[in-house]
Amino acid sequence: MVMGELSTSTEVLIIGAGPGGYVAALRAAQLGKQVTLVDKGEVGGICLNIGCIPSKALIHAADLAGKIRAAGALGIHSGKVRIDIKQLRSWKEQVVKTLTGGVRGLLAQRGVTVMQGEARFEGSNKVRVSTSSGNQLISFTHAIIATGSIPIEIPGFAFDGKTVWSSEEALTLPSIPKQLCIIGGGYIGLELGGVYQKLGSKVTIVQRGDTLLPFVPSEAVRILQRSMEEMGVSFLLDASATGLRKGKDLTISLEQGGKKTSLICDAVLVAVGRRPNTRGLSLENTSVKVDERGFVVVDTQMRSTDPSIFAIGDLAGEPMLAHKASRQGHVAAEVIAGQSSAFDNQCVPAVIFTDPEVALVGMMPEEAEKAGHDVKTGTFPFSASGRAVTTHSTKGFVKLVTDAKNGLVLGGLIVGAHASDIISEVALAIEMGATAEDLLLTIHPHPTFGEAIMEAAADAMGQAIHVSRGKVSAPQDDSTITSASTSIRSRSKRHSGPSTKKRSPMPRFRKPKR
Repeated sequence: MVMGELSTSTEVLIIGAGPGGYVAALRAAQLGKQVTLVDKGEVGGICLNIGCIPSKALIHAADLAGKIRAAGALGIHSGKVRIDIKQLRSWKEQVVKTLTGGVRGLLAQRGVTVMQGEARFEGSNKVRVSTSSGNQLISFTHAIIATGSIPIEIPGFAFDGKTVWSSEEALTLPSIPKQLCIIGGGYIGLELGGVYQKLGSKVTIVQRGDTLLPFVPSEAVRILQRSMEEMGVSFLLDASATGLRKGKDLTISLEQGGKKTSLICDAVLVAVGRRPNTRGLSLENTSVKVDERGFVVVDTQMRSTDPSIFAIGDLAGEPMLAHKASRQGHVAAEVIAGQSSAFDNQCVPAVIFTDPEVALVGMMPEEAEKAGHDVKTGTFPFSASGRAVTTHSTKGFVKLVTDAKNGLVLGGLIVGAHASDIISEVALAIEMGATAEDLLLTIHPHPTFGEAIMEAAADAMGQAIHVSRGKVSAPQDDSTITSASTSIRSRSKRHSGPSTKKRSPMPRFRKPKR
């Protein structure tokens, strides 16, 4: 030990204060554990500070600017939209400050010790934390690694924060370039492409493959690409960025269709993906194993190959999503506290906050067929939705993937306004082992976007009312329903007890006794 170095101990040490780490800290403290949370940055991590939250704030502002420009179609006319970048940046930073302040308050209320510094493992039960005031050695009983992921650089395009941006620099809103080139047609590139186009940039997106969002069904991608092209975004597909020359302008060298070409812009955003962040952790001093892609190997309880160390979030594998990290944070904290908990969720929903939004959860038709299901889908277009028509938001659809034999909801795909909100109903249906009939018989308020779920369920059952699908099918018979309930019981141990599908009258509401 270094002379003068402080030495302390804690029951649970958490490295990384993002939506996985701080949630794990709060849950562990809630369960009575002594918790120390370490992060070299601010609480909230990438998500709250330079990721999910600032991006959604800018998306909202850009969408508002776009709606003002398009309001003439509704008979609402205004002058030219002017973007005050300093005020927009200030508002975005205030949003971040409000939410991170809330997290700090919760951590303080739960008695979590928060340290700002960089942690390195010195063994399976000890870390050294480098802070601005010196080093501190911390012994722990259990540790949770929640250090997330970092943007991937490509050769010739090193991030400089001025003209070559990662998503993190782009979200600081350094400028609104006249010509912005985005390398990468994934969700980050498309979300930020829409933001900067609406704020005044001319955006060109360069995608190495022949399609955008390769993990999203083509029927959704077509609608999104067409919509972005209508707002002025250009796409170069099957194109690779091979070099960058800096001068008065930036010149990007490209190869497309076997031909060499170039693209001139004022700034370039590289958004080709993210990789797990284990940099500087000194995991070699532990028994933690990392796979060939850099992810920490964990079991369903989020425990690594080192029994005292857990890993959650982006670090623990795909999908790299904040809400998955939060759920895994709950699991790790509960396991450490001696509870029976596991990351055994049936599905993890994913959302792309573009215009229109794209959301998907569970299995898509091809995946469901490969898994042995007799697939039946139901679709409802937003052009037939009263709420969508009255809000000038008719692009897109809701599609449900079900099992034709027993009606189980297997997956869902939504393209359109508020897709990010209504996808949760499909996720809940999958998690609870619900059927299309359950969704159809659930009364949805009218007019809302959410009732499109009910309409898609009706279509899956051959009972579509507001779209024309031909002959109406008969309701399911009791044998089919019994088969469905048997499948539900076999899918998850947590779904205990038979589902009889016998519907009894709703009980009268009783006020709770005080």
